[in-house]
Amino acid sequence: MPSNGVIELIDKHAEGLTQAAFKDLLMNPRTPSFRAVPREQAAGRITTLYRNLARWLADHDDDAVRAAHEDWGRTRFDQRIPISEIVYGVLIAKGHLRQYARDHGLADLQTLDATIGEFFDRALYYLVRGYEMRAASPPQSGRGPQA
Repeated sequence: MPSNGVIELIDKHAEGLTQAAFKDLLMNPRTPSFRAVPREQAAGRITTLYRNLARWLADHDDDAVRAAHEDWGRTRFDQRIPISEIVYGVLIAKGHLRQYARDHGLADLQTLDATIGEFFDRALYYLVRGYEMRAASPPQSGRGPQA
């Protein structure tokens, strides 16, 4: 089953995956606002994204994906990161994972791509939803860019 290979790949290589995606995120001309996000926080979110994928592959818990990514969207709204950059950042992480899987010879890449794609589609939906919910909520005293 391809998801077992991805779970194993993430468990063994999450740090390397995170470092590669994080470097790309910081250097990419389409994601300049992320340079203002504390490094530990941005890298931590990438690691969490990969770990959430591994958990979702194991149990398909949509509620966990919703909770994590809506929170992420709210946080990025508070940090004034444009939604286009957030979406592109997730695409960067997805691309690195897919390339890493190809480089490590995981079988049945067509099924694997579809499975990974389904997770990232859900993650993006909930991330944007959280962002929009925060944007629609009345301003809270003291809310502004977070460290």
